[in-house]
Amino acid sequence: MFHSVFFGFRLRVLFAFCGETRLNKEKIIQGQGVDAPLSETGFRQAAAAGQFLSNVQFTHAFSSDLTRTKQTIHGILEKSRFCKDMAVKYDSRLRERMYGVAEGKPLSELRAMAKAAGEECPMFTPPGGETVEQVKMRGKDFFDFICQLILGKAGQRESILPGAPGSGLESSLAEVFPVGKHGSLGANPKGGTLGLAASILVVSHGAYMRSLFGYFLSDLRCSLPGARDKLELSSITPNTGISVFIIDCEEARQPSIQCVCMNLQEHLSGVTEKQH
Repeated sequence: MFHSVFFGFRLRVLFAFCGETRLNKEKIIQGQGVDAPLSETGFRQAAAAGQFLSNVQFTHAFSSDLTRTKQTIHGILEKSRFCKDMAVKYDSRLRERMYGVAEGKPLSELRAMAKAAGEECPMFTPPGGETVEQVKMRGKDFFDFICQLILGKAGQRESILPGAPGSGLESSLAEVFPVGKHGSLGANPKGGTLGLAASILVVSHGAYMRSLFGYFLSDLRCSLPGARDKLELSSITPNTGISVFIIDCEEARQPSIQCVCMNLQEHLSGVTEKQH
């Protein structure tokens, strides 16, 4: 797919998990069929993430088209110094995994269904639900799309980053994710220097992102920072947890991916549910 690349470019993708809903709190499976809004805590989480990322410049913003992700990305961007009025593209490929008959039911019921089928819960597919492989392919399709989108514009750098050169985008990231604290922002592993062609914000869902990150690691051999290990890819993502990846694309080569941070939640310190 990437054999049509005739030059190199780099893009940064920042993934944020949507904020909490009441059903999250009650451990009810939402999937795609239960479109719950954020809870009060969820709105505070989104605002906290937005404040944390307020100095990071983005060139593109994508979100799942479900209510909880729409509200989360709005809460993030309204705190931005640079992107408050940025248009968000809502994409159904970013939706949560479909859980079929398990949607709207307690997580305990899904676990019981998996146990009865003799399977582990994360890999179990309820009737009417998506398989893990189907979710992975949805993620791959979206990833290929954004790479091709930036590839198509990379030759017209002026239109991509009007008044915002790549060095400015990189420095805005370094201010929030200092090298040595969250891992290196990474040099091009194949040698040379690639300019940052885009900085993309993506808001999606937990099971979807675990599947996509698994694709990065297993298929694209994503490198992890410092003490991080593969188990973190399958860990539960905190609401509005942030993960950052640097993707390098070059002529006739598969993209290389570096993980800057995984499931960061420093911004959630002090964000607690109101006491009644």
